[in-house]
Amino acid sequence: MASGRFRIIRCGMRGVDAVCADTSHTFGRHTHDQFGIGVILRGAQKSMSGRGVVEAEAGDVITVNPGEVHDGSPLGEGGRSWRMLYFDPAALVEPIGALTDGNAGSAELSHPALRDAASAAQFQSLFRAMTDPRGGQSEIEVRENLLLLLARLVERRKRERPGAPRPIEQARARIDDDPCAQVSLDELAAIGGISQFQLVRGFSKATGLTPHAYLVQRRLEKARKMIAEGIALADAAHTAGFADQSHMTRLFVRTYGISPGVYAAAMN
Repeated sequence: MASGRFRIIRCGMRGVDAVCADTSHTFGRHTHDQFGIGVILRGAQKSMSGRGVVEAEAGDVITVNPGEVHDGSPLGEGGRSWRMLYFDPAALVEPIGALTDGNAGSAELSHPALRDAASAAQFQSLFRAMTDPRGGQSEIEVRENLLLLLARLVERRKRERPGAPRPIEQARARIDDDPCAQVSLDELAAIGGISQFQLVRGFSKATGLTPHAYLVQRRLEKARKMIAEGIALADAAHTAGFADQSHMTRLFVRTYGISPGVYAAAMN
């Protein structure tokens, strides 16, 4: 299904979304609860990643890890186009485990932008295999392409990143436990016994997002999953904690580049 220059293609592998885009849209800071792997086909873009600001141009492989704060804006005139595959973490436990001696939790996609023709070609083969409209893709073809691509992109973390201060972790856990519930800045600060300013500053430093922005991302993730399951848009908006469907729609488009209706049509 298309929305302007965005298209979502049904994949043969469960837990994977395929996206084609050709746009000048500027994405604000946001996260995904999925792994993302793609290739820039035309133009170039600049984005913030978990490793700082990066630039990617035609032919470059681009990746993002679950929960990694990033944005994206075009470089130059005419926007840019790309293809992406978004994988639910559960869909990659087995293949990443095969590359890390069963320790998938210690691995990540370590190159937010990578100029490597072999990896780009491997991705294109995987994308074609997963989105073959004739259903001609075989499990062995998909698995082989996925393993070969991940072998080029996955690295074990050299060391665990330091955890956030306990009051910040407590506030984040409160949001994660029930992102659909109403919560105030005062409540989040009180959980850890800190001031609201300390909360906002510490939360932003630890996660890259303010508490409100983090809450919105968690609600969008919840809504996206419900929409993919066939839940009506108005019901998904209400259940996920948005004021109404139009409120959810504005934030959904800003973050994902497509409307919830287009996403629903592609997923159901």
